[in-house]
Amino acid sequence: MIACDVDGTLLTPAERISQRTREVFLRLLDTGAEIALATGRPHRWIYPVLEQLPVLPVCVTANGAVLYDAASDTILRKHELAPEAMSEVVATAREVLGEVAVACERSGESAFDPEENLFVVSPGYMHTWEAQGYSVHSEQTVIGEPAVKLLLRNEKMSAPEMWQRLREHIDPELAHVTYSMNEGLIEVGAPGVNKALGVADLSEMHGIVRARTIAFGDMANDIEMLSWAGFGVAMGNARPEVKAAADFVTATNDEDGVARVLEWWY
Repeated sequence: MIACDVDGTLLTPAERISQRTREVFLRLLDTGAEIALATGRPHRWIYPVLEQLPVLPVCVTANGAVLYDAASDTILRKHELAPEAMSEVVATAREVLGEVAVACERSGESAFDPEENLFVVSPGYMHTWEAQGYSVHSEQTVIGEPAVKLLLRNEKMSAPEMWQRLREHIDPELAHVTYSMNEGLIEVGAPGVNKALGVADLSEMHGIVRARTIAFGDMANDIEMLSWAGFGVAMGNARPEVKAAADFVTATNDEDGVARVLEWWY
């Protein structure tokens, strides 16, 4: 099974999957290999990527919080943060990082539910990507319902800096803290929930042993997955801590790094 991160890994900087990578995936599918996307993106943001692939796989989304069957638009499993846990994380984040704005991803029932129901933000939340559908509510309302991901935003810091400062202050039994971009955005999930959990669930579903899994990634939210996989591959553009966790470092996402390793692996 191939478990592949999306942004910075499978996609080029132009947010496209190269023709070479598509051709390699087609050859792999002919051999009976399973392909899975493992991404920090919510399931509502996965179809622009899937449109470029020759298969609609089960996807590990929201950093492992949602296992999503793209072919049937079905959430197979989800792991949510409780409002009480989010309230404690936000309070700790403000003590450690200063002022932060918050947002939440909710699972809903479908990737095509109204986006304003799935992505809710507090006043003053500054988006780190082109804003799509969302709704603005009081912070109490935003964290007042279970969520698959809590987002903490600080415009004056980088995500790696926020992560380094905050992670030692959040009990892993309370929540899992990670990041997937350099801009000041921390991603918080339920305790023990990361991409490795989702990929392990998928490999069990398909009856694939861990040794026959290969995973690709570039950011901190990929570390657990690369460490868990039988063979973990960091992209040439990956963060240093991601390269350190991998078995192999390939070319960048703009140099067909995924395709190169898969051609060799198979």
